[in-house]
Amino acid sequence: MKGLHLTADLYRCRCGAPWLSDAERLLDWCASSARAVGLEPLGHAFLVTEDGGASGTILMAGAHVCVHTWPTEKAATADVYVSNTATDQSAKARGLMSALVQRFQPEWTEQRSLDRGDEE
Repeated sequence: MKGLHLTADLYRCRCGAPWLSDAERLLDWCASSARAVGLEPLGHAFLVTEDGGASGTILMAGAHVCVHTWPTEKAATADVYVSNTATDQSAKARGLMSALVQRFQPEWTEQRSLDRGDEE
């Protein structure tokens, strides 16, 4: 098993307020962005949180994207995971994470990359 797990903490997001609170808008955009990098959504769960933020995940074959937002803090977190067992999908993961960061327009980010599993 091999994979790549990317995370991003996004601070002082300058995107429009609906991107931090509208779960349906965020779902549609995330699904479209996943397709744009070559990942095919198979299922999803998105909801509005008690504080008015949005949280959701999209599942793909051997992959996922998760997003959580905090409108009052103008903040979001995102993570993208891809399995690289059959083929290397790292470029797809990086493309999707780049699109997420651009969508939220944070003043600054903290990003991490973790190689998962055996390297053989």
